[in-house]
Amino acid sequence: MKTGFKVVSVAFPSTLLMVLAVGLMEQTEPPPAKKVIILGIDGMDPGLLKRFADEGALPHFSKLMKDGDFKPLQTTMPPLSPVAWSTFITGTDPGGHAIFDFIHRDPKTLMPEFAMARTIPSDWTVNVGPWVIPLHSGRIELLRRGRAFWELLEEEGVPTTIFRIPSNFPPTSEGHALSGMGTPDILGTPGTFSFYTDQLTHETEDVSGGRLFRVSVQDSKVAADLLGPDNSFRKAGGKMAIPFEVLLDPVEPVARFLVQDHQFILKEGEWSDWVRVGFDALPHLVTVSAIGRFYLKQVRPTFKLYVTPLQINPEDPAVPISTPDDWSANLQKELGYFYTQELPEDTKAFSAGIFTPGEFWDQSQFVYRESRRALDYALRNFEEGLLFFYFSTVDQGCHMLWGYSDEKHPGFRRDANLAGSIRVLYQEMDEALGRVMQSVDDDTTLIVMSDHGFNPFYWEVNLNSWLVDKGYVKLKDLTQRDGVTLFQNVDWSGTQAYALGLNGLYVNLRGRESNGIVSQGAEYDQVLDRLEADLLAMQDPRNGNHPITLVTRTHRDLKGTNVASAPDLIIGYNRGYRSSWKSPLGEFPREVFLDNRDPWSGDHSVDYRLVPGILLSNRKISLDKPALYDLTVGVLDEYGVRKLPAMIGQDCLD
Repeated sequence: MKTGFKVVSVAFPSTLLMVLAVGLMEQTEPPPAKKVIILGIDGMDPGLLKRFADEGALPHFSKLMKDGDFKPLQTTMPPLSPVAWSTFITGTDPGGHAIFDFIHRDPKTLMPEFAMARTIPSDWTVNVGPWVIPLHSGRIELLRRGRAFWELLEEEGVPTTIFRIPSNFPPTSEGHALSGMGTPDILGTPGTFSFYTDQLTHETEDVSGGRLFRVSVQDSKVAADLLGPDNSFRKAGGKMAIPFEVLLDPVEPVARFLVQDHQFILKEGEWSDWVRVGFDALPHLVTVSAIGRFYLKQVRPTFKLYVTPLQINPEDPAVPISTPDDWSANLQKELGYFYTQELPEDTKAFSAGIFTPGEFWDQSQFVYRESRRALDYALRNFEEGLLFFYFSTVDQGCHMLWGYSDEKHPGFRRDANLAGSIRVLYQEMDEALGRVMQSVDDDTTLIVMSDHGFNPFYWEVNLNSWLVDKGYVKLKDLTQRDGVTLFQNVDWSGTQAYALGLNGLYVNLRGRESNGIVSQGAEYDQVLDRLEADLLAMQDPRNGNHPITLVTRTHRDLKGTNVASAPDLIIGYNRGYRSSWKSPLGEFPREVFLDNRDPWSGDHSVDYRLVPGILLSNRKISLDKPALYDLTVGVLDEYGVRKLPAMIGQDCLD
């Protein structure tokens, strides 16, 4: 701290000099904490990174590789983002932090549950007419277990700033944190878009990640509703809604929008700015604030309007998305409104055919520009301690755009504008790295990391269907294989095992599952032995490939105090293979193997050895094969903070 004393040439008695010296010492703050900047790039692959760098496309990455160090970073099993980032956060494997997939299951009901967080409603209410008034608020519980490494730093006085790290909702920090993956939209979902058209035959239609609404164009006017969350204050329940109107120009492809107190004009193919809306939950007392953007896809001959998932408003969040609570509002003042949902790139709208490839690219580029503005703000205001900043665009882009650059893909699409799109995403990260490197001095440690790499997704595996064919699952009605979800067609009295989630497989264990039939002990071990052997022997009859190359037995291979809640087996798929979309939620289609023709054409939920992440630093990397949990210890060691006994890694930075 500057003392404000001005140095002058005046002779003072020695005792007075001593008093002044003591005063200066008392007013001087501790020296600034060492600076560590971590750039977290979800899904950046070491093979692609090296290829593009060798081609001269990534000058800043190339410089960091030359002047510092670069190695693949071992990921987790399974190599899914919430699992991998939780390992980096806690320094433990999934058995320690208890995140094993995107979805888990309740063993008593066998219903899927969101893995990262859960809502616990208020259990103390009073009824007033048609209203239910909670006398204390409910809460949202973060399900990741273990201590976050930044909490340990904060206890030692190190300032921390954490931008959107996954598996941190609601955020845990005594410093500044903004939540990321795991943060819902205002409906409480990972992100549900709305699409309005006069082309539908039904009044509404649900698709994965979105809802379609039939509207009519009458006298050049469209009237519709924005659907909000359920109104928990009303005894009768029901979703809250905000009416809006679209006034179409009778000649030109342009429209005027009237949304509460907002009016704006859009041309066909144009996006609105963020629009703030408020749902009246309890008249005059409780308003749920949200923000959304409108995209006028087409005026005529068919009316088509897309609205983003309605976001938790960072200016007035309905649930906590930052620490301190008001930090998201401060960010909004500096940056304007921004996406707050976990993964803003609308992959579901692309897969559902609502977005064209070009429209998806434009929307994802908007997300990137928002993130880049936030990065610039973070760097301008970073003075000491730890700064972590997260980007999602490489991961989401590789999921959706892989098929435009891989001619071997069953869903390969030739598009000159998108053939080099993944390379462009890496170049954008190189630009971001360049901005960071300008803020790095000789006393700053720079770390660039990813949670996993990437593979093509050529073929789907209906694992539950395979379990039926091998006799592990008994169905009530073999003629009802398609369209029956959530294991409703399963005869549990004849079922030994079932798959749930992208990589999990569970034994139907007596005493744990509500209708378990496999006894604990010797029979359980025998079923696991047989499953492991059969899974590794699985063969795709169309090409002779073995779709599964690794089976992790969690009770044998994982550490930590939460192994009991893990799947019994975690499946590692071979390159090109992945679980289907139907099997993870308890469907049993007739075909086991299918070509993947969905726009979602790249993936990483495979054998972890196939998709390491990246680790670059301006420090030398001391381990030959560093893992995510080693990097946790390395960050702590930068500040001389000892790792916790539960942490399984070792320092990886010289």
